[in-house]
Amino acid sequence: MSDKRSVAVTVTLLAAIVAIFGVSLWLNRGAPEETSFVGTDSAATAHIETVEPDYTPWFAPVFSAGSAEIESGLFALQAAIGSGVLCFAVGALWQRHRSSMTNPTGVASRGAAADE
Repeated sequence: MSDKRSVAVTVTLLAAIVAIFGVSLWLNRGAPEETSFVGTDSAATAHIETVEPDYTPWFAPVFSAGSAEIESGLFALQAAIGSGVLCFAVGALWQRHRSSMTNPTGVASRGAAADE
């Protein structure tokens, strides 16, 4: 019974992901191509410049990428590092949970290791 429930949950989650993806594309169908998938920073800057043409930023960026390819590569590197840290943390927590289930006292006994 548990296997059927986990399959149902998995299928439901996959369907929800596909639905979210489809709805986001459908809602964006009438937008001009150059503004279809811009970041929030670019959209906010464009809106501010439209509303207040005399606006001057409070500060300048510390680093400016030389091209869009470099910027995209740095973003991909940031995403890879973040996912690596997240996966390591989840793996460490999973292993901690697994080891606490096998040894509920949390103290390793020498006899148990010798018996195996």
